Amino acid sequence: MVHETLAATHAVVTLDVGLPGIVWPWKVTMNMWAKSIGTGIIFMLFYLLKRYPKESGNLRFSSTVVALVFIHMFLLFTLADLHQPLRMWHIFFYPHWTSAITVGAWMATLFVVMLFGMAYFSFVKKDNAKFDKLMFWTVILGIPVTLYTAALMSEATARELWQMPTESAQMMLAALLAGSASMILLGKKLSYEAKSSLGVILGLSALTAFILYQSELIFGPMKSEEVIAVLAYVKGNGEYATMFWIGQFVAYVLPMLLVALSRSGRSESILKLAAILALVGLWVVKHVWLIIPQLLPMS
Repeated sequence: MVHETLAATHAVVTLDVGLPGIVWPWKVTMNMWAKSIGTGIIFMLFYLLKRYPKESGNLRFSSTVVALVFIHMFLLFTLADLHQPLRMWHIFFYPHWTSAITVGAWMATLFVVMLFGMAYFSFVKKDNAKFDKLMFWTVILGIPVTLYTAALMSEATARELWQMPTESAQMMLAALLAGSASMILLGKKLSYEAKSSLGVILGLSALTAFILYQSELIFGPMKSEEVIAVLAYVKGNGEYATMFWIGQFVAYVLPMLLVALSRSGRSESILKLAAILALVGLWVVKHVWLIIPQLLPMS
């Protein structure tokens, strides 16, 4: 709120007062979830074209279209969550490069332009060589696009649970999990060996993410009293305890088990089930981790 206005300089002095309630709602969850799919599927396409070039060549255009759809979902929900969405053009005409939002918006915009370029080379020009060259740089740019939300969350005042190193790892793991799961569902004509390798990426991403979350749950209270209070929402009879564990089991534990079963029985249907559960559970996991720090009063 405005505390005083200095007439001589027209400077406005404000009081830094904590906002009560949920500031980042489910729209931000959709933001992170869609971004994980949009960038992750490009990562997996790059992997398949390098390891299985003959059978994955027909996935160039379809994967690019899926990436475009989910990246635009990411941008749409980002815009919808802004308090002044009609002023978003200020980010491009009056950029502040110390802001994670500004840097992320420019990177995401360039990422979209490069995806359209990939679609052009694949569908219009039918030029796989140029597509692959552009895809390499798109993958490179996709890494900071994936990670920038972690930087944004780590800038939040008094949110000890959202630490940059851990959140960066979780963002990348979410992209690998969502990308491999999406490609398993999209690549119907891939051989079992190619799908099985995607399943390995899915299973290892789920395992690593699960270990990180459990480490935060067990060792996080050693950081500060704030983390103890935040994690109380997912422990015991906490308000989000049930939702937290549903997310952990659906996103990570069950997909790990199903990937192992699919490899032992060479079952593609079980692998598809693992992919579906991973995508659904990832949304739940992201939502819980986004909401619980905001429930803690900042006074």
